[in-house]
Amino acid sequence: MLPASIPSPDPVWSQFSLGPLTIHTYALCLLAGIVAAAWITDRRLRARGAAPGIAVDIAMWAVPIGIVGARIYHVLTHLDDFTGPGVDAWAWVRIWEGGNALFGSLLGGAVGVWIGCRMSGLRFWSFADALAPGLLVAQAIGRLGNYVNQELFGVPTTLPWGLEIRSDAPMFPAGTPEGTLFHPLFLYEMIWNLIGVAVLLLIERRVVRRNEALLADGGSPGAGLRWGRLFGLYLIWYGLGRSWLESIRIDPTSDAPLGVPANIWTSGVAILLGIAIVVVQGRRHPEPELSVYVPGREPEDEDAEGETAGDAKKAEAEKVDAKKVDAESTATKAEAKSTTTKAEAEPADADASPVDPAGSK
Repeated sequence: MLPASIPSPDPVWSQFSLGPLTIHTYALCLLAGIVAAAWITDRRLRARGAAPGIAVDIAMWAVPIGIVGARIYHVLTHLDDFTGPGVDAWAWVRIWEGGNALFGSLLGGAVGVWIGCRMSGLRFWSFADALAPGLLVAQAIGRLGNYVNQELFGVPTTLPWGLEIRSDAPMFPAGTPEGTLFHPLFLYEMIWNLIGVAVLLLIERRVVRRNEALLADGGSPGAGLRWGRLFGLYLIWYGLGRSWLESIRIDPTSDAPLGVPANIWTSGVAILLGIAIVVVQGRRHPEPELSVYVPGREPEDEDAEGETAGDAKKAEAEKVDAKKVDAESTATKAEAKSTTTKAEAEPADADASPVDPAGSK
């Protein structure tokens, strides 16, 4: 047996008990990926003017619907595993045993994102662009669960980084000698996805700098990688990676229309869809994206509201002071007028009389 640079994981790591609960490591990997994607997306949206935490609100819709979509896609592309005599019907829903297709999660998650964006007033394509790098990070983290579950590996290899698969693993190819090493496709995809994060962010930064230079020179900046273009590049990048990985993958129960595995067909569709998004959105929206919100759905500015309320109170106080001053002025004038009237009504002083009483006869 050749020494494996990537040894087979101990089965004890696939799950552990926490009181009456059984925690699956595969689920923890997926959860960690979701948290990472939500955090990255929220930071990117806030930098574009969105309210803090809006990515989490949308994830509450996208994640559960994405999980359902992932399971449905897996079942439809592996019908032989879930149909026929003696098949347990509950196997359709036992997602903790593995079998969650990423392409299905993209389809289901897109539906959830659309619903969440409608509820929050956010533009769907703005969220998709902010999500693209975080989605690749999440997929890279989630692939660690494939390693623990002993799945997503390729054809046999003699390379020094070959992956050892336990002979009792469900996906171990029948008739293959024990100790055979396989291509670690989970690792290949992790590396491909992380490189994709760097590529997308690099392209995005260069486009932003170019637009800033145009604006500084008095020119008109373009749309950049907004309006869904960055997400289109994500689909192209991921589709290219999955197409060649699936070509060397061992997945004996996967349906293969015309002899081509279903995931390769879907990868081709993802590439074409990504190209279509970049081209069509480029023609529909050549202008810059000024806001991530649908017009009229922008959140109210609490600071502005506070300033407005403060100004109103100040103005009201000034009005009260003005009325008070006017009242005091009116009272002063009335008092002065009263004094003058009283002085006029009093008799003249005797000393000031023109007739002298002592000299009169």
